[in-house]
Amino acid sequence: MEAIMRILSYAVNKPYRTTQITDETPYLNENGYVDFAEGDIENPRNWSIARRTTITMSAVLLVVNATFASSSPSGCFGSISKHFNISTEVAGLTITVFLLGYCAGPLLFAPLSEFYGRRWIFYITFSLYIAFNFLCAFAPNLGALLVGRFLTGTFVSAPLSNCPGLLADLWDPLQRANAMAGFAAMVWIGPALGPVVAGFLELKEDWRWSFYVLLWLGGATAIIMLTIPETYAPIILYTKAKRIREAKIPGYEHVRAAVEDNDRTLLAIYKVALTRPWIILFDPISLLCAIYMAVVYTLLYMLFTIYPIVFQEKRGWNSGVGELPLIGTIIGALLGGCIVLIDTQIRQRRILRGEMKMEDATPEDRLPLAMIGGIGFAIAMFWFAWTAEYNSIHWIVPTIAGCFLSTCMLLLFVAYLNYLVDVYLMYAASAIAANTIARSACGAAAPLSRARCLPHWVWEAGVA
Repeated sequence: MEAIMRILSYAVNKPYRTTQITDETPYLNENGYVDFAEGDIENPRNWSIARRTTITMSAVLLVVNATFASSSPSGCFGSISKHFNISTEVAGLTITVFLLGYCAGPLLFAPLSEFYGRRWIFYITFSLYIAFNFLCAFAPNLGALLVGRFLTGTFVSAPLSNCPGLLADLWDPLQRANAMAGFAAMVWIGPALGPVVAGFLELKEDWRWSFYVLLWLGGATAIIMLTIPETYAPIILYTKAKRIREAKIPGYEHVRAAVEDNDRTLLAIYKVALTRPWIILFDPISLLCAIYMAVVYTLLYMLFTIYPIVFQEKRGWNSGVGELPLIGTIIGALLGGCIVLIDTQIRQRRILRGEMKMEDATPEDRLPLAMIGGIGFAIAMFWFAWTAEYNSIHWIVPTIAGCFLSTCMLLLFVAYLNYLVDVYLMYAASAIAANTIARSACGAAAPLSRARCLPHWVWEAGVA
């Protein structure tokens, strides 16, 4: 029987035998609250590396859906414009309202994840994302399409805002850098893949097919999503305390988890949640990070407007081939992830040699990657804007520039996300939510900036 339970526990990614109280004396911390004992199998950080990696990949796959969906319509603006008899600038609203949903979602779902845990927020929001994608795919008019896009953006923002918290639940600070690299890579790879797929669909099909792809991808992901267990330690301990009380172990009939002595009403949580991100946002560290990330994020989404201008309007490529240079940004994101992995390996070797201790690490140790990315970002932006302006320059040159631009963006993203988590610790979710709102609000304006002088503007921004 135990062997069967063990097999089933792996299938659903749940810790082995968590529904049973096997210890006669549950572990309590110095404050008398239920806590994780040394080596406790219910502690997410004590799960095997394979299990934590599997959960991380499942959560990152949700992020792929979110980022892929954000830019997918940009590959079929022509079809949307023709179907609804609107301009391409108005068609760009399909991305703008989606990113505005990114602003609303974190304020709703970050607090709910602290109240109900990570798992059920993922399950419910992603299911609603799939449901409202049907509205987008079968929208009878532009208004219905825009409403569907806003709602899908709102619901699928939950993985974007809560996935960093899940990574912090599973991995220690050093290991989290690698996990965050995977998360950040999907933030860049997803938006780059969306226009490529939609661009080729545009050649033979209409704009609805880009949403059919989102539905297929979402349906397959939903099956994998069901393997994500609860990883938020306070909720796990809360459930464990209830099980101990139900077991009626002598002397432990009234034990409680620390979270139970806090004000756990939803109203109280939202009073804090709706104010704390704004308080943290205007803290100098958070504000400066948010401003810089907003610039980077805006330029990322402007690339989806710039690439069609450079490779379709200027060079005469079709809507499918004209989006292929975006694959260079995917390669760049993967290259950036490899740099993060190498940096983590170097740190691990220094710890093993006794040159540094993990507990002595400071948040500022995350910033060298940001310094490299910041300098490279300005250089790559200048390189791309200068070479993309002239058809006499081979197409591979601006494509390579876009590759290195994506690498630098990923380094910035990973470094600053890890930095914010390390600085704000228990308030990291609010700090990430504030950063997400700021950069998404700025990114929402990017698709509306379609003009032939855009490469010159980007060149000036890159130099500045």
